[in-house]
Amino acid sequence: MSDATTPAPDSPAGSVPPLEPPPVAALQELALFHEPYWRHYESDSVKSLLLFFEGIALLVPNYMSERPFIEDPALAEALADQGLLRILSPETLVDSEITQSLADLFERLFSAGAFDRLDRNRPLLALSGSRLGLTADPAVMTPLLDELTARGLANHSQDGVSVPIHEDIRALVLATLGQLLRRPGEALGYSLQPLGQEPRFVRALMNTLDSAPMPTAGRVVTSDLAEVTLDLTSVPLEDVLEFRAEHGKAYRAYARDLRAFVRDVANVDAGEVDSAFADRRDALKDAADELHRLARTAWRRPMAGFSLGISGAALGLATGNPVGAGIAFAGGLLGLKRQADPGSAYIYLFEAHRRWSAGY
Repeated sequence: MSDATTPAPDSPAGSVPPLEPPPVAALQELALFHEPYWRHYESDSVKSLLLFFEGIALLVPNYMSERPFIEDPALAEALADQGLLRILSPETLVDSEITQSLADLFERLFSAGAFDRLDRNRPLLALSGSRLGLTADPAVMTPLLDELTARGLANHSQDGVSVPIHEDIRALVLATLGQLLRRPGEALGYSLQPLGQEPRFVRALMNTLDSAPMPTAGRVVTSDLAEVTLDLTSVPLEDVLEFRAEHGKAYRAYARDLRAFVRDVANVDAGEVDSAFADRRDALKDAADELHRLARTAWRRPMAGFSLGISGAALGLATGNPVGAGIAFAGGLLGLKRQADPGSAYIYLFEAHRRWSAGY
């Protein structure tokens, strides 16, 4: 992405006017994977997600730029040809502001002793330095990585492009990054919808929202709802896209209703949360049943089902609370300066095989 624009006539020489994001209605809703590629055996899930979102976004470090097309060449290349796959660069999107937000989170978690009980025998997994902010602002992030290394939770880079880091902290970084990227994503015309393939990404975000520095309004809400689409492994992509053209609006509306569910239920009074949760859940269950019926009728054959769940919280800024230090921190951390869903943080979970409780 180039930042070069034509200066306005009344701009000082050499100045560049700020990049204005498009209106909310114009933002393209893309499912943002936490990993930089999907495995070939996940292609059926990716095809299912095309029903709920307008495309797929991957945050791919430069040194891995070809990996999505190596791992699943048939589907990745087909989606790219159809304009349904967006490859985003952390070297471009993870800027100094995002790096500072990650650093602020780490410092608060250090102070709270959040990492003290992590099992040091768990494996260290590679995370690209660009996604950690080392490319954007190494002076900010390097001391924190040194602290993690001293605590036995990370190690120095062996290849110059990635950092071995405790798998739980890696999940925390990726879950938080999914929220942070929604702000710069809007400048590109995208409403990035964070997506986790595994429950640990959900737990990482939920633990962050439940931590003391976060002005979470009410409660954290999690819902893993009924199956709403089908295993599309054996269905050709062109058939999926044809079905999507006819019924995609209903599926995308369901995904938006999930976000409204998080925002609304998280804000109700404690005495009413059980009934509100049950009412909204029943309404969503009815909608899910209708979507499942549409797909089953279209292909006229039994297939295994998938579910699309969501976890998240309404944030204090959305409730009209004063903008204090804690709220300002949340604004920096979770990107409340964005247009789309500015008062909430959430993550979708697909292929959800376990049922979550209504709160933590």
